[in-house]
Amino acid sequence: MQIKILGCESFGARSLACIVKSGERKILIDPGVALARLRYGLLPHPVEVAAALRVREKILAELEGTTDIVISHYHGDHMPMKAEDPYQLPVEALPDLKGVRFWCKGPGNISVLSLRRRKEFFRYLGHSLPASEGISSEGVSFSPAVPHGTRDKGFGTVMMTRVSEGDQVFVHGSDIQLLDREAVMQILAWKPSVVFVSGPPLYLSHHVPEASKEALENALLLAENAGTLILDHHLLRSLEGYRWLKDLAGMVKNTVVCAAEFMGKKPELLEAQRKSLYEEMPVPRGWHEAYEKGEAGVEDYLL
Repeated sequence: MQIKILGCESFGARSLACIVKSGERKILIDPGVALARLRYGLLPHPVEVAAALRVREKILAELEGTTDIVISHYHGDHMPMKAEDPYQLPVEALPDLKGVRFWCKGPGNISVLSLRRRKEFFRYLGHSLPASEGISSEGVSFSPAVPHGTRDKGFGTVMMTRVSEGDQVFVHGSDIQLLDREAVMQILAWKPSVVFVSGPPLYLSHHVPEASKEALENALLLAENAGTLILDHHLLRSLEGYRWLKDLAGMVKNTVVCAAEFMGKKPELLEAQRKSLYEEMPVPRGWHEAYEKGEAGVEDYLL
């Protein structure tokens, strides 16, 4: 089995995209990328825009030879979008996906906006999307719907993915954020060797006060029972989250890393550092408007 992470906050943009190669199958999970529209009252810095473009290009390049595409839920950082945001992956950029098998979160317990995006995506593809929760196919399994974060807070549900090959088991935990014990117990029941999952949104601790304590208990359960735990996404939207990750790593013998570290790279927590990026590299007035109109490029700014 080969695991390749394509995008995550530690690569500088919002994403949880990865490739898993197992036997003759090349499985692309959550092919999406996005940037926070506003953070600290600031639009994305051009350095972040460049990072999102790199993730977008990696996803598009990996579509060649892909046999399966998994969409865990219908947020813009997890799926191609219909031209909603200039920082995301537009469906119009996708190649012909004829012959690719889709495995998707069903229409149950998702927002009206997510349901609309689901319908728009299958209209673009020209065929309906399956509801894949709870089914299995030749070494690939999908969980029943599990909470997107804390249960009963109205954030909807997501679908987790398990890929097995011999004694290797990879689990993509999507946006569970380690805030629901039942979702964590489902992962443990799958006996994972590698888990890739969103950590808790510490940057939103005023909205999710249980994020640190409850998530730490669940993270310890995973870290002690999986050979490698990859935590990223919501967790690394703040520098506090990276410190939390390192504290967790110091509590267990198994490997606990962010996505960039798993891929042998240095983390770039650009969203967390947006304010300092603006201070160190001021953005010309009107740059974002020009970029969105196609009248300015990231390369022009970075040069």
